[in-house]
Parts: sequence; C-alpha cells; structure tokens
Amino acid sequence: MNGKLRIGLPRAVEITMAVFGLVVNAPVLAIAAVLIKFNSQGPVLFRQKRVGQNGEHFTMFKFRTMGVASKGALVTAANDSRVTSVGRFLRKTKIDELPELWNVLKGDMSFVGPRPEVPEFVDMNDPLWQTVLEHRPGITDPVTLRLRNEEHLLAQVVDKERYYREVVQPYKLRGYAKFVGDKSWKTDLRIIGRTMRAIVFPATAVLPTREEMQLSYIDTGSFK
Repeated sequence: MNGKLRIGLPRAVEITMAVFGLVVNAPVLAIAAVLIKFNSQGPVLFRQKRVGQNGEHFTMFKFRTMGVASKGALVTAANDSRVTSVGRFLRKTKIDELPELWNVLKGDMSFVGPRPEVPEFVDMNDPLWQTVLEHRPGITDPVTLRLRNEEHLLAQVVDKERYYREVVQPYKLRGYAKFVGDKSWKTDLRIIGRTMRAIVFPATAVLPTREEMQLSYIDTGSFK
C-alpha cells in the first residue's frame, strides 16, 4: 500500500454535485425509465456487485440496457446481441451511467476515480490492484475517457472476455495506478471538464489502437 493517499474533490463538494446532478437530470432519468419499460420487460435499473475502496463490495446502479434474461460474457462489445435498441442509445450517450450519481451520494463512488470492476476481474494479491483500491472508484477517469468506445475495440476480437482480461484490463490497471498517484482536486475538475466535452463532442475521445493495447501482452496466443 502507498504511504500517502492522494485526495481529490472534498466529500461535501461531491455530495452537493451529486444532488445537483440528480435534480437537473431528473427529466432525463424519467424519460429513460419510461423508454426502458416500453422497450423490454424487466426492471428499469441494472444492479451489479463491484469492488470498491479497500476491496469492499458494493452495488452499482445503471440503467438496464440488456434483456432481463440475458446471460453470457461479463464484458460487452458494440455488436452484442443482448443489448436492446433503447439500450444501445443509452450506452452510446452514456445516459445509462446517470444512476451512478446515487452511488456517489451514498459514498460508494466518487465523480473521479478508477472505474469499479466486477469481483471476477480483481486480483486482491496484485500490488497494482492494492494501490488502485486504496481509492474510492469513480464515474470517470483519464483511462475511462480514453476507452470511452471500448465496446468497439472488443467487437474486433472473437474471445472478448479473454482479450479483456489479458489486454484491456492490464492497460486499464496501469493507467489507474498512474492516475491515482497524481490525483488532486485540480485533476478531478480537469477530468470532469474533459468528460463533459467527450459527451458533447464524442469525436474528441480517441480510442487506442489494438497495437497500443497489446504492448504489454506477453502470451503468444492470437486474438484475431
């Protein structure tokens, strides 16, 4: 573990921002809920266990974007048949992430921090994971911004879950570890600004190439 924890935005500021975000986005939340209910059967919200600060598990909330009976890989590609028509729009616009403001309000998440993973993808014995999990996970961060269109990257490979475990996640983990070492309230505000720009102007989020992602890949297996 690191000796000194780098702190971002004060908790009081995050609570205020989360309440403001929920109030301002209330019409969007309501419309999204109605569209989900009319588009497919099942609950409006998707709940999933994620690994939070210090390895504690919590329930993360998102709008449901898949059919309620959908099972399969833990990762989602752009061509995933499990995603509903409304779900594709919600994922593309990132509206499906808005319920995470409730997680911020509860204290499970921050606005800016490493994205929380499902338990199956977390190795608590890995020193990098230990460093990353000292911090509260977030809605956005520099790595997530770079991989905003991650689903399109996964759509290019056959074994999507293996590719995620052995290429995408190590890329994320190294980026998270670097980010938390430089974290401050100033960097948090800067990343929130970049996130807003990426939502309004999606073309500004440049996806890494498969070659960039595979720089750290050691196994000789093929993902073609």
